[in-house]
Amino acid sequence: MPLETLRARIDALPTPGIRLQRAVAIAVVVTQALIAVTGSVVRVTGSGLGCTTWPQCQPGSLVPVSHPEFAALNQWIEFGNRLLTGVVGIAAVAAFALAYLARPRRRHYVRLALAMPLGVVVQAVLGGITVRLDLLWWTVAVHFMVSAVMIWLSVMLVDAVDPEPEPGSLVPAALPGLLTGSVVVLVGLLVAGTMVTGAGPHAGDPETPRLALPVETLAHVHAAFLFVYLGMVLAAGVLLRTGGVDRRLWRRYWVLVAVVLAQGALGFVQFWTGVPELLVSLHVLGATAVIVATSALWCGTRDRALVAAPGERVSA
Repeated sequence: MPLETLRARIDALPTPGIRLQRAVAIAVVVTQALIAVTGSVVRVTGSGLGCTTWPQCQPGSLVPVSHPEFAALNQWIEFGNRLLTGVVGIAAVAAFALAYLARPRRRHYVRLALAMPLGVVVQAVLGGITVRLDLLWWTVAVHFMVSAVMIWLSVMLVDAVDPEPEPGSLVPAALPGLLTGSVVVLVGLLVAGTMVTGAGPHAGDPETPRLALPVETLAHVHAAFLFVYLGMVLAAGVLLRTGGVDRRLWRRYWVLVAVVLAQGALGFVQFWTGVPELLVSLHVLGATAVIVATSALWCGTRDRALVAAPGERVSA
């Protein structure tokens, strides 16, 4: 079929509804976060090398097989995480297809949607590299940080679904800059967290070398980033109060405060109790929630809000 004919047939397809587009975009957020959490389950159960190669599970077999050195449960945990990549990919491709079919076609929206399946491919390759390098701590860290970026972009995708979003309220001129700074601190917080993990006991496999730095020192650095980040979030709340913002933005803000406080409390409990496996996965879940909430607030102050002069108060 000629390319022009194929393009004409695609363009003739009906425009998908906003509700469907939003539902699929939210599914992308959920699946991107879920695979980060299941990745932590692989690590804390020591299943990272349950499948010893990639893209096959065992040499000569795509699926787990009986093996004298690897328990069946570990193989299936790792293989299940790989299967979930397919679910993430389906949601990502569906989001791109819907964005491409939406009319009028918006370049920003389509580009964000295209980043979803491309990100899945990148993550699959990184996962393979991680396995082939026997779970070196920095490969695991890079794998997680790319997941963090994908979660952030998927929230932006949800925000971009509406072609004409409802007008927002005015916010103080200093707020976008403060939130951008907080994102930089959040990146430092996440990187420090991956280093704590790299030096900690949960390597994904008992034979994997760990980061040769004191875990306690790294944990203190991680906590310092948390305190700075929380302080910037609270400062953002003060600025929001002076701007007279609407309920939608306040709701995003208080969700962020709640998840940051819960994540911080969980981190301290995790440290004091010797990093139990369940709390590790819950902490990764909390990290994804912080990323989602931060991205949602960041989008709310840029895409739906006008910037007010200092001291100006306008209600929506």
